[in-house]
Amino acid sequence: MLGITDLKTGTAIDLEGDPYVVLSYQHSKLGRGGAILRTKLRNLRSNAVVEMTFKGGDKFEEATLQKKSCSYLYSDSDGYAFMDSATFEQFSLSQDEVGDKSRFLKEGGEVQILFYEDKPVSIDLPIKMEFEVTHTEPGVRGDTAQGGTKPATLETGAVITVPLFVKIGDIIRVNTVEGSYVERAGKK
Repeated sequence: MLGITDLKTGTAIDLEGDPYVVLSYQHSKLGRGGAILRTKLRNLRSNAVVEMTFKGGDKFEEATLQKKSCSYLYSDSDGYAFMDSATFEQFSLSQDEVGDKSRFLKEGGEVQILFYEDKPVSIDLPIKMEFEVTHTEPGVRGDTAQGGTKPATLETGAVITVPLFVKIGDIIRVNTVEGSYVERAGKK
């Protein structure tokens, strides 16, 4: 059993029969009352984000999640198809289960699939991934009135903000958690 002091970002818990992952938390101590914990949780089955407040004496069951290394194969009207890298078993996840992480899925790319009670419920992308820039406007010298950034479309179709020096064909490293540019990794 976990207490409220054990809940940290990334901790998986069981609430009302569903697995949740803690996205953020804030401890507070009221004057004469006990401590409370304000949390933002993501339901791994529905991908819904909820805010919940817990009191000092609340206890939680830790959710038993297994992670498996899998390859992303393709997407169709049914969802996103993956293959277990160890057993070559194929399965699919719906758009709701994948969520906005789909914008960083590359065919053949490695991802971690989270399983709850032997059913795939969510994916974990590597924190940093490399993508090719397929479209961006050329950066004009001296055009820094807007902070020196511009939008760029990646090979997956995702649009992120990049510095002015990034050109079409550049390979850039992207933080998949924040959806932000990290650095230029090279040229194609």
